[in-house]
Amino acid sequence: MTISTTKKLLGVTAAAGLFVALAGCGAAPESTPTSGAPEVDADFKPCIVSDDGGWNDKSFNQSAKAGIERAAAELGVEAGEVESGSANDYAPNLDNLVAEGCTLIISVGFKLSPDTVASALANPDINYAIIDDWADNTGAEDDDGNPIGDGTTDAPNIKPLLFDTVQAAYLGGYASAAWSAASGVNKVGTFGGIPIPPVTIFMDGFVDGVDKYNEDKGASVQTFGWDVAAQEGAFTGGFAPNDTAKQTAQGILDQGVDVILPVGGPIFQSAAAAITDSGEDTVLLGVDADLYETAPEIAPMVFVSILKNIDNAVYDAVMSAASGDFDVTPYVGTLENEGVGLSSFHDFESQLPDGLLDELDALRAAIIDGSLEVTSPSSP
Repeated sequence: MTISTTKKLLGVTAAAGLFVALAGCGAAPESTPTSGAPEVDADFKPCIVSDDGGWNDKSFNQSAKAGIERAAAELGVEAGEVESGSANDYAPNLDNLVAEGCTLIISVGFKLSPDTVASALANPDINYAIIDDWADNTGAEDDDGNPIGDGTTDAPNIKPLLFDTVQAAYLGGYASAAWSAASGVNKVGTFGGIPIPPVTIFMDGFVDGVDKYNEDKGASVQTFGWDVAAQEGAFTGGFAPNDTAKQTAQGILDQGVDVILPVGGPIFQSAAAAITDSGEDTVLLGVDADLYETAPEIAPMVFVSILKNIDNAVYDAVMSAASGDFDVTPYVGTLENEGVGLSSFHDFESQLPDGLLDELDALRAAIIDGSLEVTSPSSP
């Protein structure tokens, strides 16, 4: 896999408004350790800080929080959880977690990277992990103003938690093409929040998966919203579910697509609203978490979700730190280690084209054994 020079990965964003809530934020209650859990030091305290999307984003942050709470419950310890309401909260929230005696601090998303590096360098005896980022801030920016990293973590006590979501998105694209071809529409689309690697990696895989379906089936399903070769497409300019996001989604729907993939946390809400307003039977793909479960209000239109199993990565990081085996070697979630994958098709499973599930299983196996190479310029 190629290592992108822009390794800044995604933390889902939403509405701002200062809200520093260290003491509250739903800290996991102390509990009795479960059978088989490692014996932990009395001072072990895992902690986590959200980006400005907050814990109730039904996606990125929420999944991370679930992971630390599961680990804390099994270990019988209390997790420190602090929610950020804006970027101005990141540094003070990290400082507060240090002051609270946290021995492991997990930052949710690339937006916390500079402050996480600064905190880690100032506190070398504390273990850190960061989701979707190498913590390799060089201070440089690309032509779009996005930070450029060099692939080398800037503090020796930070573990990057990364995900090669192009593999799962490829399966999602293939399935979407099959659905649209079966309906006779033969048009699918995608749009993103901002053009950064954790967003575009989904879009790359989605479009490449559609191309694979066309190649295998002699089909002609079109994709709208993203050009893999040019790395250009439709973006909202942020991750808030606002009028701009809805208009961007509507622009894709206006192409006549019957499948749409919004990439960027809460912007799926805007896509769902645009679908509802259209009165069409367009289906929607989720990212990160299974939207059928996290957003039941739109479950009837959720075709499938492209999963980034952040909760499992956070859980594993906490458990390894608790047992004294914390290792800063970057974790990369793949299909093989089940760090990424597809959700169930839920209500749509009985309506899928004949043989599609078997085809997806075969593609998954081929990606895992290396006989089918699926990668992206944004692959970790």
